[in-house]
Amino acid sequence: MPETSDLSTMFNDAGMWAALIAACIGTYLWRGLGVFLSGKISQDSELFNWLSAVTYAMVAALTLRIILLPVGLLATVPMPIRIGVTVLAVLVMISKKEKRMVPALLTGTIGLVLYGLWINYI
Repeated sequence: MPETSDLSTMFNDAGMWAALIAACIGTYLWRGLGVFLSGKISQDSELFNWLSAVTYAMVAALTLRIILLPVGLLATVPMPIRIGVTVLAVLVMISKKEKRMVPALLTGTIGLVLYGLWINYI
């Protein structure tokens, strides 16, 4: 059997193109449906309030999972450091009424970077 390059095999594989087209159709179908229905949904409805609550709950759960059960490089940071940086970022976030998300994210990021520099270079 003649040897072909991986690139030519990839572009000749009809299954790959079919999967890509199906993924695009699925993505844009739901996006289009969302745009179509967005004008018909009241932001004050019970359904919208429920969806907002579920969304916030999922974000909170995933954030806690990342802090308490990290995977990868964050798992090398001790738990007290992770919790301390999180508390510091939350304090920054609740300290102001406006424009608080970016400073809180920067506080958490800079806190973990400083910890990494302290461990590796001091």
